[in-house]
Amino acid sequence: MQQIVVDKFDLQILDALQRRGNATNSALGEEIHLSPSQISRRISRMEQGGIIASYAALLDPAAVGLDVAAFAQVTLERHGDSRSDAFERAVAALPEVVACFSVSGDADYVMHIVAPDLVAFSEVMMKRIMRLPGLAHLKTNIALKKVKQTSVLPLDHIMHAPQSRRRMQFASA
Repeated sequence: MQQIVVDKFDLQILDALQRRGNATNSALGEEIHLSPSQISRRISRMEQGGIIASYAALLDPAAVGLDVAAFAQVTLERHGDSRSDAFERAVAALPEVVACFSVSGDADYVMHIVAPDLVAFSEVMMKRIMRLPGLAHLKTNIALKKVKQTSVLPLDHIMHAPQSRRRMQFASA
């Protein structure tokens, strides 16, 4: 794994891009006090180094008619690579599942599911989720209110994490 050296300017660029992914290099340069060409070079380096994985417009689910959000805890019948692989491939094909994590604890997976309404959610659950390969147990919670949701990752730890545990190395000068 290649280690990438970043400084305070890089961290400021990353923070700004997380909050405003469509910011121009000129706007970022004014905010961070670097020239647009320096901003461009730094962004390119972080894209090539895999720190910046992609760019996207984040949509408001309610604004596009997805008013129901649910979180499902899934336990598989049996464990093993082929069972897990089949389940994960099937989940990846479901557009209503916007996130799925393999987890520790009582469940094997936790999924974030969206739907336009409870009728559509029921349909997805009964006809698609409940038929996933290897599914033994499913416990679902429907979100009543969004308290916090962000795509902005905290970055302060990068300056303090032990060198052996990170892909980014902080250069304080």
